[in-house]
Amino acid sequence: MYLLTIANSSDDGAYALKDKYGEKVLLMFQEEDDATRYALMLGDSEEYSKEMSVVEVEDDLAIKTCKMHNYKYTVVTPNDIVVPPLSS
Repeated sequence: MYLLTIANSSDDGAYALKDKYGEKVLLMFQEEDDATRYALMLGDSEEYSKEMSVVEVEDDLAIKTCKMHNYKYTVVTPNDIVVPPLSS
């Protein structure tokens, strides 16, 4: 699986969206191309100015870590369409 992180930064962790309740949800992409495409869309957004990197992680370990720390996550499959949220 693939996560997005802020390029050239090891302290900020992985990119997460806020859900409709304001809680962070980690995006985990099954395909590297989908993660890269999402990162490019973020880069094109006027609201998000940080350059993103795509990082490969072990599937089971990523999910286990999220569950252990009670982090919300979603797995983005090749059949899903995700776009960065628009600011309000």
